Amino acid sequence: MRYAIAQLNLTIGDFAGNTQRICEHIAWGRAQGADLIIFPELATTGYPPRDLLELPDFIAANLAALDQIRAAAQGIGVVVGYVARNPAAGGRALHNSAALLDNGQFVLSQAKTLLPTYDVFDEGRHFAPAQTHQVVAYRGKRIGLSICEDCWALYEPSNGRRLYAVDPMRQLYEGGAELVINISASPFSVGKVDLRRELLRRAAKAYGYPILYVNLVGGNGELVFDGHSMALNADGDVVWQGPRFAEARVLLSDTELRGPATALLDPPPIEQVFHALSLGVRDYFHKCGFTKAILGLSGGIDSAVVACIAAEALGPEQVMAVAMPSPFTRPESVTDAELLAHTLGIQFEVIPIGEAYAAFREQVGSGQPLEAPDLAEENLQARIRGTILMTLSNRRGALLLSTGNKSELAVGYCTLYGDMTGGMAMLSDVPKTQVYELAHFINRDRVVIPEHTLQRPPSAELRPNQVDADSLPAYPILDRILKLYIERQQGIEEIVAQGLDRQMVDDVVRRVHRNEYKRQQAPLGIKVTAKAFGMGRRFSIVNKFFPA
Repeated sequence: MRYAIAQLNLTIGDFAGNTQRICEHIAWGRAQGADLIIFPELATTGYPPRDLLELPDFIAANLAALDQIRAAAQGIGVVVGYVARNPAAGGRALHNSAALLDNGQFVLSQAKTLLPTYDVFDEGRHFAPAQTHQVVAYRGKRIGLSICEDCWALYEPSNGRRLYAVDPMRQLYEGGAELVINISASPFSVGKVDLRRELLRRAAKAYGYPILYVNLVGGNGELVFDGHSMALNADGDVVWQGPRFAEARVLLSDTELRGPATALLDPPPIEQVFHALSLGVRDYFHKCGFTKAILGLSGGIDSAVVACIAAEALGPEQVMAVAMPSPFTRPESVTDAELLAHTLGIQFEVIPIGEAYAAFREQVGSGQPLEAPDLAEENLQARIRGTILMTLSNRRGALLLSTGNKSELAVGYCTLYGDMTGGMAMLSDVPKTQVYELAHFINRDRVVIPEHTLQRPPSAELRPNQVDADSLPAYPILDRILKLYIERQQGIEEIVAQGLDRQMVDDVVRRVHRNEYKRQQAPLGIKVTAKAFGMGRRFSIVNKFFPA
């Protein structure tokens, strides 16, 4: 048997485009002499389709796409993910399914068993689980199909409790499978590849069959899919792995599936984050029809990293940066911003906001001395900048990138309708300490971000001599608390027991809860950690558990 793996970047709801690309790869696989070509989970619809699944026309278009794929499956077998209707009288009306097609005929349609309803997943909202697990003979080999989470039955989160009582991979073993194919749409976060690989390794080794794992690649909104498809032999060794953050297609044979382990060369986590953000931005723009980006370039580290990633993702000619100095902006901030823009080759303008700020202060009857603005006047500066950027965004047809990071967003150190304004918050799942890591990665071969930007104390520059440390714990400490609380979901007592100051932990946790109302108005971000703000973290704004 010869197997073709097609690790593709597919778009939600693009039935014509997805189907065309799938059929082109079927033709390629047939020309290469493949017996079977394998595509990712829900390849017809793109992932995650979410409440589009409630639209009858969406389901019909998906089934029409499957008919076209079936017609193209001449002289070759195809495994492809699609949405099937549930024939049972009760339960959810749909299945998340994998079809095995051959010569235009259905050989098997296998529904997904384990439907995740945690983090960014909500599949139980739409899909019914499989009731049976079939193993079928295909060209002399007994093959079992599974879908993404079906290989996560052995996963034990940090609380040590397994999520599932059923193990589809065991059931396929009990059905006599000689090969298991797992089609997936598993989004990226740091450490996720290692976890997937370990779960697949454990299943292959426990049940003694090789596994072909085919994952989606590309950005779809908040989620980035890293690809990194894999083939494992029956001993649990990885014998082939696909690239990260790029499409790939490859031919593998039964002989190769019995081969020795391949060398696993994993890039550093910060390099993975850089490529995830770049791919997420690129696909968000292209798939949504945007071409140009605009951002405020302050001379600080956050906006510098956003500018660099935007230039990498879109091309420097599509990025415009604007410095908007106020009476409190240091001259070197504008100099650093201009130097970075010149190095990147992006457009750059300087629009001072001093006159607008003075006019607003007079209009609202400040009563504050210019050199001692209160919080409202600090926020006023941020909102003037947001208004200027949105005006330029409208005028020039450029999507505004906000530049705040996860640390600031977590504790509300950001201004609604000011620096939070925008169509995408690229760094909203990147802690401040990791922003610095990204900056050093960007500067790995040459100085792109000025050294002064890297060395200066972080500051919003909204009052004289302001630095972030006036209002926040040191970022290494803040980010440690936030990671333990938000990503690892540890309680206050657990966090304090690790040597952290109780008053500081209490204050940070209280700020996290107090600022939920801000985060629910924030632009879309890109998930790169185990727990991102947005679709994967759902808290009520009205919440007395941590009162203000």
